Amino acid sequence: MAKPRLELLRGTLDMMVLKALALEPAHGYAVARWIEEGTDDLLRIEEGSLYPALHRMERRRWIVSEWGQSENNRRAKYYRLTDEGRKKLEAETAAWFKFAEAVSVVMGSKLQETPQ
Repeated sequence: MAKPRLELLRGTLDMMVLKALALEPAHGYAVARWIEEGTDDLLRIEEGSLYPALHRMERRRWIVSEWGQSENNRRAKYYRLTDEGRKKLEAETAAWFKFAEAVSVVMGSKLQETPQ
């Protein structure tokens, strides 16, 4: 039986791509696979989302790219994090944990009737 896939929340793709590239420079396919494998295939990153995100992050100078050879000897564009990208990742990570904590508090609270 196939696992149900989860929808990405707005803004989380950039954060996860930056995280992947903080570990090491990589080409787009490797970034997508890292996210998919890291989430046990609950998140699938489609090319139609990934490559526009990479180009957007490059325009914002969070990442830079250069051509290289992939593992299977193909020409591939490798992306790496810039200092600006590292700062963005740190800010987004802090904001994400605050958001997740706030949602956890709300979802963990008991339902009570409103006073009449």
